[in-house]
Amino acid sequence: MMELHVMSNGKWALPDFVSMISPLHPHVSHVHIREKRRSAREIYDGVKGLKQGGVPGEKIIVNDRVDVAESLGVRGVQLAYHSLDVAEVRKHFPRLRIGKSVHSREEAKQAEEAGADYIVFGHVFSSTSKPDLPPKGLKALQDLVDDIALPVIAIGGITPDKVSSVRETGAAGIAVMSGVLEAENPRKALLEYKKGWEI
Repeated sequence: MMELHVMSNGKWALPDFVSMISPLHPHVSHVHIREKRRSAREIYDGVKGLKQGGVPGEKIIVNDRVDVAESLGVRGVQLAYHSLDVAEVRKHFPRLRIGKSVHSREEAKQAEEAGADYIVFGHVFSSTSKPDLPPKGLKALQDLVDDIALPVIAIGGITPDKVSSVRETGAAGIAVMSGVLEAENPRKALLEYKKGWEI
């Protein structure tokens, strides 16, 4: 079964993101609060809003802010290159499901050895969020899936019509932002992503 992660993009007001995604949570595996420029208090309020909106804590993943994830008892944290080390988070917060964002085989291996539970790899396709960087491509995704034991979540430029090709690499799932947040009908978009995995 595909893992479908939906991430906030740092552009929406967090209450607006919370209002949009909360009623749609039955269609997603995980909701990420990914807010690089917001304070711990703002992120705390966003996560609290998700929980109050009916999103189960086990579906919520907080990017970078381990303190917020732990204080609100949510399931997971997503670590980036500037975050605490995976091993340190594992040591001090053993309850958390730890994801690590990686961009190469070497980074993926390091995350695996440090005790990450899964990795997010990308960007796989051309992405408007990173227009100056070439995409990694499906072959790199395939090689990574074959090379490590951890579940690999693909990210970057994934539209519903590309989901089946991602699935064929053996990836465990996908993470999306603009494909849902900028869709005219977010619910319809989510269903199209799920359908693409099953085709």
